[in-house]
Amino acid sequence: MIEFRDFGFRYTSQSEPTLHNINLKIRQGEKILICGPSGCGKSTLAHCINGLIPSSYSGEATGELILDGKSFKDQNIFSLSKFVGTVLQDSDGQFIGLTVGEDIAFALENDRTGREEMHRRVEEVSKKVGIGGSFLTHAPHELSGGQKQRVALAGVMVDRVKVLLFDEPLANLDPATGKTTIELIDEIHKSTDTTVIIIEHRLEDVLYRDVDRVVLMSEGRIISDSTPAELLSSNLLIKHGIREPLYIAALKYAGVRITPQMRPQRVDTLVLTEEDKKKVRSWFENLSIENEKINDEIILSAEKINFRYPDKERLVLKDLDFSLHKGEMMAVVGKNGAGKSTFSKLICGFEKPSSGCLKLNGRDLSELSIKERADHIGYVMQNPNQMISKPMIREEVSLALVLKSSLTHEEIDKKVDEVLKICGLYPFRNWPVSALSFGQKKRVTIASILSMNPEVIILDEPTAGQDFRHYTEIMEFLKELNERGITIVLITHDMHLMLEYCSRAVIFADGEVVADKRSEEVLTEPTIVEKACLKKTSLSDLATMCYIEDDTAFIRRFILADRGERR
Repeated sequence: MIEFRDFGFRYTSQSEPTLHNINLKIRQGEKILICGPSGCGKSTLAHCINGLIPSSYSGEATGELILDGKSFKDQNIFSLSKFVGTVLQDSDGQFIGLTVGEDIAFALENDRTGREEMHRRVEEVSKKVGIGGSFLTHAPHELSGGQKQRVALAGVMVDRVKVLLFDEPLANLDPATGKTTIELIDEIHKSTDTTVIIIEHRLEDVLYRDVDRVVLMSEGRIISDSTPAELLSSNLLIKHGIREPLYIAALKYAGVRITPQMRPQRVDTLVLTEEDKKKVRSWFENLSIENEKINDEIILSAEKINFRYPDKERLVLKDLDFSLHKGEMMAVVGKNGAGKSTFSKLICGFEKPSSGCLKLNGRDLSELSIKERADHIGYVMQNPNQMISKPMIREEVSLALVLKSSLTHEEIDKKVDEVLKICGLYPFRNWPVSALSFGQKKRVTIASILSMNPEVIILDEPTAGQDFRHYTEIMEFLKELNERGITIVLITHDMHLMLEYCSRAVIFADGEVVADKRSEEVLTEPTIVEKACLKKTSLSDLATMCYIEDDTAFIRRFILADRGERR
């Protein structure tokens, strides 16, 4: 069905090839996961499959690529759109219709399908993905992140394509919605015999449902093409910058040798001997814990905050009480639409509370303009395209420093170089922003804020779209800033980030704070997990399997050990 034979590709704008000697065969009905660090060539490989190369991105190809029995050179993007349907990472960038029904029907309208047949197929595919009935009359922007993704999936399925290509489908979803998405992809795969290709960093989350093979890429080459069990039994993931499933990392730290026979692809299929379990218990009991001290000084507080958008009756935030300690690194977590991003907009002054009071260092924030707040509070938005205003990377990162006008050119250049290196962008310092991936654009926005050295930094999904190496680099840098006294708030769906870097987590659900606890306590309380659409960590399952009663302590000790191992 899809076959790469010694395939290579070099973009016109680059001197070196992005893909080298790719040999890969994907058969009808297979479910494949393609993973690898940022810049390894995953997206380029996907663009070759769906026809964006050479249709939208010109370059020189070597070797051969066969798609549906024909050379890709003999096909155009229109003909390939009938063979491959792509679900983009950013669903908003895929919508065309004014309503869900119109958007799903777009391909059928282009094919001049009859009205009755069009209605029948739209209803049929919308039911398959769980957004049928009254949802068809909703506008796409009214939907949650998970619902938007279902609409995008329906829009490509309605054309009855043979291949479904998912580009980082979990990047912008809360844990529970991500889990539901993987279940949905699995159901579609099984019920339609469609070939499924998933490109994703979050390996453990994708492996929640079976895949036939995992293709690991690095530096434009295929490093491994194997079953999940075979890959997890090796050290290739860590070597090439991909995070191993947490339970696999814990087993390795405990000295347990992973083999394919243990069925390690999921924690619920894992087979451990009594000796293996004994090793895990012994490792757990020998780890020590240091209690962290929390500064009692409050830097930011919210008192009885209520907020509704104009012309809307529903309160988005209800009686919100909240305090942030000076020098703290805190996580704010919860499902999509819980009010997390709205609350950060209130802090920055982009929106005004309907009632209640926000204070910074005891001063009422309503007295400060947006610009005055920005001198104290830096905000990195979830979507980097909403922040970037300059065409070149260096111009964007230096913009705020230039506007300050009190610094010399030499001082600005030195500061910009420093943050570009920390964010892994220094090699691209003279590139246009348009040439960057979504994850790289995210790093540009973080660099822009970090250059200003604010008292408080709020980061909305700071590691979305980042591979493990860049995730670690960014988070370790943020931790260094935090250790120097800068207070940091992380709005995130990444539960490992919350566990690893934040001693405290505030949980939002339906506009209210439903919990304010130590991070490891959050994921071991079923009520909180359900309310906030989180997901129980596999470490809890491993603790239960190894007869360790205190799974909260097990998680905490694992996080400390994991950080120690990676330093």
